[in-house]
Amino acid sequence: MKTILTGIRVNSEPTLGNYLGALLPMVRLANEHKNDYHINIFVPDLHSIISDVDGDLQKNLVRSLKIYLAAGLEPNENVHFYRQSRVPAHSELMWILNTVATMGELSRMTQYKEKSEGKTSVNAGIFTYPVLMAADILLYDAEYVPVGEDQFQHLELTRNLAMRVNNRFNTELFVPPVKTEEQVKFMTVGNALRIRDLQNPEKKMSKSTKSENSKIMMSDAPEVAAKKIMSATTDSLAKIQYDMFNQPGISNLLQIEALVNDLSLQDVISTWAGETRYGDLKQKVASSVKTMLEDFQNKIAQIPDATIYEYLEMGEVYANGVANKKLAIVKQAFGLC
Repeated sequence: MKTILTGIRVNSEPTLGNYLGALLPMVRLANEHKNDYHINIFVPDLHSIISDVDGDLQKNLVRSLKIYLAAGLEPNENVHFYRQSRVPAHSELMWILNTVATMGELSRMTQYKEKSEGKTSVNAGIFTYPVLMAADILLYDAEYVPVGEDQFQHLELTRNLAMRVNNRFNTELFVPPVKTEEQVKFMTVGNALRIRDLQNPEKKMSKSTKSENSKIMMSDAPEVAAKKIMSATTDSLAKIQYDMFNQPGISNLLQIEALVNDLSLQDVISTWAGETRYGDLKQKVASSVKTMLEDFQNKIAQIPDATIYEYLEMGEVYANGVANKKLAIVKQAFGLC
């Protein structure tokens, strides 16, 4: 069976945009393929401590996995939850791949350049974490790796490292992930809707935005989220239509209404065609978001921590078995055993 692999960010609560635009599509992909693929959903806790070391990491990782279950993920024997730090092969393979990667290609990584710009000192983890990401992927022969556009460059580095090692030993030690364009096609994210900032719909919704009214967090009280929708920026054209260029605020509300209710965008557009009262649209979207958050947060509250740890323990048995087998083959090729 082939493998689909994705990592869960645990350093902060997702926004509504993260949830609707990335997490829900991943859950649907997993449910669609869980009978014919291994679905590896891992907690990249070693990545997390690059930028954030605090006592909430364990609490956050448990909540992050609960979010997947509350979003509708249907676990079976092919769905594996595991913590990166509980599979030592990740770190060991990273060191081996560090001897294959070059400083030149790592220094060209856009995220490294952005995070180091203007700083006199940057921790080494920011420089080398794309190599750990490569190890995360290559240990499991994962061909499909759902990531955002900001990670495409790292995915290409993973492909290059895999092919470089394969060429060195003239054997298929690693299965490279498929090319970026094939990843996008497989995951059907090419036409994914991107939720915008509620106060500045020219930009995407971001957790780093200072204005609390610009974003809805999945932990927001439902009535607070509804008020944020009611205060969303629109325009003065008095026409409800989907036109992201001229009416990004109204278009964003139509997108949210579609995604929250699992409707096609075209159906929502048709429902509101010819309408002019923005207040009515806001009231409807606010009600939809409030209902969705109430249901989601109730589901989260009903999942015991013990359930998550049971899934993690089972997943880590599976992950260590697969990863150690791959690592042993790699170490033999490098003359380490």
